[in-house]
Amino acid sequence: MADGPEIIAVRDAHQFNEGALFDYLTNNVEDFKGPLSISQFQGGQSNPTFLLQTPDRDYVMRKKPPGTLLPSAHAVDREYKVISALQTSDVPVPRTFCLCEDEEIIGTAFYIMEKLDGRVLRSPDIPGMAPEARGATYDAMNEALAKLHCVDVDTVGLSDFGKKGNYFDRQIGRWSRQYRASQTDNLEMMENLISWLPKNLPKSDESRIVHGDFRLENMILHPTKPEVLAVLDWELSTIGHPLADLAYNCMPYHFMHPRTGGLVGVDFAASGIPTEQAYLDAYCRRTGRDGIENWSFYLAFSFFRIAAIVQGVYKRGLDGNSSSKVGEEYATFTNMLATIGWSKVDSQL
Repeated sequence: MADGPEIIAVRDAHQFNEGALFDYLTNNVEDFKGPLSISQFQGGQSNPTFLLQTPDRDYVMRKKPPGTLLPSAHAVDREYKVISALQTSDVPVPRTFCLCEDEEIIGTAFYIMEKLDGRVLRSPDIPGMAPEARGATYDAMNEALAKLHCVDVDTVGLSDFGKKGNYFDRQIGRWSRQYRASQTDNLEMMENLISWLPKNLPKSDESRIVHGDFRLENMILHPTKPEVLAVLDWELSTIGHPLADLAYNCMPYHFMHPRTGGLVGVDFAASGIPTEQAYLDAYCRRTGRDGIENWSFYLAFSFFRIAAIVQGVYKRGLDGNSSSKVGEEYATFTNMLATIGWSKVDSQL
């Protein structure tokens, strides 16, 4: 049902000067004392993540991967900035200790945050959990997202964290270009979305902090209670439209992810998981909204965005930049996502 990420020895490709790290932490993290033991979290995070254990307390380090990187990719400094800024809010985030942008220390930039003990839920249907607990867990996730979207960007010092306004117009343009750059086939449903989305932008133009990858798996829950201790993996966060975050969070209601599954076909009454409408209603109550117009647009955009991202992964696989297995798995994934996205539009036409 739930577990923490697997801990492994530091991968050969991610080895770094542990003595230099120890010296840096001794000088830059209050009350840090060795000896220091370092291991790595298993998983597919684009930013390698490490467990730092000392006799007094444990820490987590996120660093850029080694090698040549795209200028805006793997922005651990942005992760550190948003998590640190949210310390003063009621959004559940880990405590941060330091950011090091001096690549001379361990070869890449990195930051240190607290290690929290809790549960990580991998599957949206949360198998093995009692119905009441499932419902309370979804409500806690809903509350965490609403708290994030109620934060005033300027008050927490994140005015320069991204551009304000025209979020969907900019995002649709960006991901359309990315898709064209990695396109391998002519997918009718993707073409439909690329044509329809920019012509049907929402009237409301809001600017809030958005997480970009807000889902159950990116949270640490209390070991025994339905309470979110921390929202993790802020790499895609920026200033954007909050309903983009909400629609992304609701994608499991509409498709089955090949790895984690989803909520399609779930008996909501029996499972305790709220229906999508009940989940939206709870979010609206918490954020002071009087409903959501054109929900189909936000869903279609979310599926379009992920389809474009997946196509890029597929193309890199074809080009030999990722495993062939990934390429094979993703070959039909783009078309499936685009088809579901267009179905949200088509049903309203």
